[in-house]
Amino acid sequence: MLVEIYHIVIFEVREVVMNILFVNACVREESRTKKIAEHLFEKIKEDQKLNIDELDLEKEDIGPLTKALLDKRDGLLADGRMDDEMFRYARQFAAADEIVIAAPFWDLSFPALVKDYIENVNVCGVTFMYKEKGERVGLCNAKHLVYITTAGGPIFSDEFGYGYIRSLCEMLYGIPETCCIKAEGLDIYGADVEGIMAEAYRDAENVYDSRIL
Repeated sequence: MLVEIYHIVIFEVREVVMNILFVNACVREESRTKKIAEHLFEKIKEDQKLNIDELDLEKEDIGPLTKALLDKRDGLLADGRMDDEMFRYARQFAAADEIVIAAPFWDLSFPALVKDYIENVNVCGVTFMYKEKGERVGLCNAKHLVYITTAGGPIFSDEFGYGYIRSLCEMLYGIPETCCIKAEGLDIYGADVEGIMAEAYRDAENVYDSRIL
């Protein structure tokens, strides 16, 4: 469907290499969500050099923060050991030039892998910090984040999936501009799957052609 844009997001055409962190939460081999992301990357490559740092969440050893892991993290943070391996996902996220997250729409949201990943990204002192009076300050380098999702049925509200990521960008990370590319209703009887996907591909092209990303 049509790109849902919360902010106008710009990918500037630059001579330097564009480095994109691609957070891939697509577990199916023929993922339609991933196909849209790949279409976007091909469009960008037409104009400039592109380096994609793909993080395939299914292949990563990422899990929820248990009490033991929280205790370990608290100890590392207290000692100022931000270079510990435990914070590698947070450091990678904070350093990225641009970020693309591809996650199918599951159970009114996204796969649990994404939530586990976000828990590991949300590290005070790496992706955000607090000033003396409690004001939050984002520490992420990226100016734009694109969220890509697909659904077999309707996406009833963006707030459950994309909206959560958008709020994190606004409230914690300091990433000012976000947008969502989505294709929905793909598995509904009689759906024009090719047409729906073609529209999503056009939306992906517009993300770049209109300097939106």
